[in-house]
Amino acid sequence: MLGRTLMRLVDLLPNPSVRVQRLVAAAVILTQGGIAVTGAIVRVTASGLGCPTWPQCFPGSFTPVAHAEVPRIHQAVEFGNRMITFAVVVAAALAVLAVTRARRRREVLIYAWLMPVSTVVQAVIGGITVRTGLLWWTVAIHLLTSMTMVWLSVLLYVKIGEPDDGVPQRRVPVQLRGLTALIGVDLAVVLVTGTLVTAAGPHAGDRSPTRTVPRLEIAVDTLVHAHSSLLVAYLALLVGLGFGLLAVHAARPILRRLIVLLALVCAQAAVGTAQYFTGVPAALVALHVAGAAACTAATAALWASMRERSRERAEPEPLAG
Repeated sequence: MLGRTLMRLVDLLPNPSVRVQRLVAAAVILTQGGIAVTGAIVRVTASGLGCPTWPQCFPGSFTPVAHAEVPRIHQAVEFGNRMITFAVVVAAALAVLAVTRARRRREVLIYAWLMPVSTVVQAVIGGITVRTGLLWWTVAIHLLTSMTMVWLSVLLYVKIGEPDDGVPQRRVPVQLRGLTALIGVDLAVVLVTGTLVTAAGPHAGDRSPTRTVPRLEIAVDTLVHAHSSLLVAYLALLVGLGFGLLAVHAARPILRRLIVLLALVCAQAAVGTAQYFTGVPAALVALHVAGAAACTAATAALWASMRERSRERAEPEPLAG
């Protein structure tokens, strides 16, 4: 009964075209990636406890208040980051409304609903992070959740563009899709080790003399070497995938996505190297997080391009041998 009532209300909205739905999905990608970057800005400016509690900013107030122990700039940075959550929520809600009104297939609806649900989960993780005093592993989970949401939002964007009456088609041999899955796993481990490097590095998220932020007690150099080695493996796997795609004469859209991803990974490696040899400046940390989100999005797009719904039959060329 309630469901039918809600559907009648949704039907009062204009029926969005596929183009409009994809624009909304693009906004979801940008907001999900954007809030990861603003979260990094919070960390490198030592504003992680600019609002020392959650969901309120200060006990009894949802907005910043004058406080001797919390500089106003730190309050402004953290409170601004929390306000961006509203943009994330709006984009996620619009995605659900758009695909529901357009009567899209179940798969698209599931991906759309994952956006607001995961946003709530992310908000709770953020609250736990603040209430535990920026405990390093909660901060790591916070970022990794953001990267997962970026991946899912890219899949939503791709699925929206596919015809609902299409048939799933493999665009590359199963071996190359398996290699792409391995690349995705490698990326996940690269991201995990990246959060560990940050957890042991100089940016704790707070520099208050009255509080001590728990840090990861492992040598940074050890973690950096592990992180960089996994990134080299990630790049090598991408190059190998490129040769495989050329061998089977893969479609140009797939090759273009691979080229974009390779460029992003090389740029990300350059930023990471510069960070290490320049003492981890704050601006490069934020740029590195933006690069991580971009690489995650590009890897998701490459993965999605290898099996798409289509009204046309197009079997991939098999691998030789």
